[in-house]
Amino acid sequence: MARPNPTAGGGPVSGRTLGARVAAALLRPPVYFGFLLFLAAAAAVHMLLLGPQAFPKTQAFPYGLPSEDSWPGPYLHVNNFVIFKRSFAHLLAGRDLYAAFPADHFDYFKYSPTFAALMAPFAYLPTPVGAVLWNVLNAGVFVAAMRRLPVLDARAKGLVCWFVVPEFLGACQNMQTNVLVAGLTILAFASCERSDDVGASLAVVLSFYVKIYGLLAALLFLLYARRRRFVLLAVAWGVLLGLVPLLFVPPAQLAFLYRSWFRLVQADRLTTVGFSVMAWLRAWFHISPPPLVVVGAGFLGLVAPLANRRAFGDFGFRLTFLCSLLLWAVVFNHKAESSTFVIAMAGAGLWYFARPRRPWRTALAWLAFALTSVAYSDLVPPDVKGRFVIPLVLKVVALLLVWLATVVEEARWPGPGADTSVSGTVPA
Repeated sequence: MARPNPTAGGGPVSGRTLGARVAAALLRPPVYFGFLLFLAAAAAVHMLLLGPQAFPKTQAFPYGLPSEDSWPGPYLHVNNFVIFKRSFAHLLAGRDLYAAFPADHFDYFKYSPTFAALMAPFAYLPTPVGAVLWNVLNAGVFVAAMRRLPVLDARAKGLVCWFVVPEFLGACQNMQTNVLVAGLTILAFASCERSDDVGASLAVVLSFYVKIYGLLAALLFLLYARRRRFVLLAVAWGVLLGLVPLLFVPPAQLAFLYRSWFRLVQADRLTTVGFSVMAWLRAWFHISPPPLVVVGAGFLGLVAPLANRRAFGDFGFRLTFLCSLLLWAVVFNHKAESSTFVIAMAGAGLWYFARPRRPWRTALAWLAFALTSVAYSDLVPPDVKGRFVIPLVLKVVALLLVWLATVVEEARWPGPGADTSVSGTVPA
């Protein structure tokens, strides 16, 4: 009597076969892209259900504590979204966007006047509805960017998306803009690759008006022969979007707001070193070099491989530079916080899953996942995190190594006998 075929209809399914089917399902674009959108919405709902939270006054307003009688009490867990939403109302009222508004929210609005103007669609929505839509918008830009990436196959994109899930969730829970910045940077690269000069320049300028360091994405233009056109379009978009607030305020008020924004950014720059290389140097080696020296040295490392101009025609090189850029924007960011690391992990994921596997690459990628995502999660006991993980700034250590690996790879590209293939292509 013939034995049943485990893969035939009606026969038993082995664990290996079932695992392969699950893996195949998880790597289908509708599944992993849909999951990211669902996760963003669910994170917003979860934070809304947590209700109000209390914050120490000195933490909330480090640049000037408001008077005791103006302190209204606890704030919502979606406080960051409230800051964004209320910025448009403050813009319309002709107020200084960068003053303390303890009656509305804790902490300060630290984004551009243009960002405040672009929050107009959310200003009139109920906070619960607006918070969910805000997270979905951020996730939607990230999903659109990943979908638009050329050359990479669906499997590589799916692995990257699952790789960033812990940091993606953390950023969405904080209602931050980091998922949006990561998406805009990747979108700028994808648009450059598809010769969409208008889309690429717009993505870079939007990223700048969300987070100042988003302007780093403009370095991508150097990889293409159309760099002058990119720059001219970016300048045009920059002027146009920079003047958008004039729809709501007079020119004198807008000039005042830009000056106020600059003052706040300058003050904010001096307060912390975040989860950055500067914090790592202080924690491990008890040295505190001037931040500008550290950032300057890191920037030289970032752009030095661009001297390897003969490699610009290789998609793998250009993709590696994108990864290096995403990593650098966090590792050398003096204001990097936990929710910022979705940007760096997107870079680490693309660097690993888009290129041929090597033992050392595998070790670095999963070390980054362990130290950056797992070590700071609830899987690790709070006392362990308090005594070792946080004081040793482990969140940045492995990502610094990954960034250094990208720099070395770019500088040596393609190197003797190197495999420059990318997932979705065959080796050259």
